[in-house]
Amino acid sequence: MKSRSHEEALAELYRGDPAFALEVLNSILADGDQAELLIALRHMTEAFGGVQAVAEQAQLNPTQLYRTLSPQGNPGLSSLAAILRAMGLRLAVEALPTSPTSA
Repeated sequence: MKSRSHEEALAELYRGDPAFALEVLNSILADGDQAELLIALRHMTEAFGGVQAVAEQAQLNPTQLYRTLSPQGNPGLSSLAAILRAMGLRLAVEALPTSPTSA
């Protein structure tokens, strides 16, 4: 049996189950952890053909995509939207659930 890296296994999982990938991203966005979001997007980039393919679809320079998704990355809204669109996803806004004490 051939050994795979954690990143390869995640990419395969996201590629095989896009609904799971969507669930992961939504969960991360709900928590608001930017570092975790960038890690997940790096893994998903591999699932969607690699940096070169996603950069081309997002109309970004591959170097720009690497920097955007790096641990020090701070993607702008337009870059994030383009990256997600290249993966067949989009950002959406939804109302927060109201609690009985917030009324």
